[in-house]
Amino acid sequence: MTATPTVLSARALLLDMDGTLVNSDAVVERIWRRWAVEHGLDADEVMRVAHGRQGHATMAVLLPERPTAENLADNARMLAAETADMDGVVPVPGAAGFLEALISGGLPHALVTSADVPLSTGRMAAAGLPYPAVRVTAENVGASKPDPEGFLKGAAELGVDPADCVVFEDSGAGISAGLAAGMRVVGVGPRAGAHGPTVHVADLTAVRVEAAVDGEILLHIG
Repeated sequence: MTATPTVLSARALLLDMDGTLVNSDAVVERIWRRWAVEHGLDADEVMRVAHGRQGHATMAVLLPERPTAENLADNARMLAAETADMDGVVPVPGAAGFLEALISGGLPHALVTSADVPLSTGRMAAAGLPYPAVRVTAENVGASKPDPEGFLKGAAELGVDPADCVVFEDSGAGISAGLAAGMRVVGVGPRAGAHGPTVHVADLTAVRVEAAVDGEILLHIG
């Protein structure tokens, strides 16, 4: 964790969803551990790979010989199962206040998630969080995290240079994607610290957002 208070400045924030704004670990564990059993795979290894990626990208890593079309079909089935299961989906501590500060301050931000629109709208609603007006979802990208495409598209949608964006992420795949996009990354939660984010916090209660007079966003961390 960041031991001493840190201030980062940005022109826009790019926010992952699962593990960053929404704690969906309960349903992700249920769905993917069941999938691991169905395919004779070690469930712990599956969970090490699954976080942060689109489902078909996880399958491609774990079942490299399986045809892409089969992974895509399986991914559609998995997404339907995840979208139908909101049991245990809750906000990450501090997420509501964090988003409220961005919205009330009119501060540029976008959701950049590996989930599709039905899953992301469902989980944000289940957690009682507002759905950002600007978002990059699975439907908008050709490559899953750790590819930086999603974050670069988010920056382009907001009209902000990648170097002026700060990413909030919880997973190794997401942190790698943010860094590859040339952005600074605030790692959120227990998974993030091992993957080299710029700074690391336990949850969003450790982040305070301030609007600067020149249009910059100041992030007081720690």
